[in-house]
Amino acid sequence: MVNSVNMVIAISNHKGGVGKTTSTLNIGAALQRMGKKVLLIDLDPQANLTQSLGLMDHAPTVYEALRGEAKLEPVEVLPGLDVVTSTLDLSGAEVELSSEPGREYILKELLEPLHSRYSYVLIDSPPSLGLLTINAFAAAQEVYIPLQAHYLALQGMSKLQEIVERVGKRLNKGLRIGGVFVTQYDQRKVLNRNVAETIREHFPAEAFKTAIRDNVALAEAPTQGLDIFRYAPKSTGAEDYQALAKEITKRTT
Repeated sequence: MVNSVNMVIAISNHKGGVGKTTSTLNIGAALQRMGKKVLLIDLDPQANLTQSLGLMDHAPTVYEALRGEAKLEPVEVLPGLDVVTSTLDLSGAEVELSSEPGREYILKELLEPLHSRYSYVLIDSPPSLGLLTINAFAAAQEVYIPLQAHYLALQGMSKLQEIVERVGKRLNKGLRIGGVFVTQYDQRKVLNRNVAETIREHFPAEAFKTAIRDNVALAEAPTQGLDIFRYAPKSTGAEDYQALAKEITKRTT
């Protein structure tokens, strides 16, 4: 038996470089450390999550599954932490699936047989608002948005909110933005503090208290195929993602 919850969360921001993949991996690893059974899905054609775990040669990937050539086949990273890998070939999926009936629901249908096995499913969405992201939103209950503590962080957010609302009305009743969190945060910088405060003002209910501090170990860990807890367990990155995971469990249980 899975220890309750059964939550599907799409981690999304159509701006690149905001720590989306880093967050998917390390939130998942933090939840696993808390005794949760977690599945990560790499839905990004850049396959950064797959690369971060050193799993580029694993097949079948999510690409073959979306094309109807295979089922979703999770790979065990650690006991309690699995991943569905991606491939650079996924970049062609938007065009290849464009005429497929029910194309927005393909991932949702693929996930259904796996639901009961996991407490949390985290989907690393691509940095775009195309068909792959729509599939992630159609499959998820909530969307979490990582935002850099930079001046332009909120630029384009209205478009992302609009897409979430539209999917919530037409494809996935009840989908909502369930969490917003700040990444690459440096509390010594006035600009970072001001931006973080602005984000909390814009998203009073959704903003998490935990900010992910700027930490070089978070960038180094993927080069070793590791999450932050196995690479640098005493780092601020590990401390922050564990705190964020605790907030997530409080909201979802």
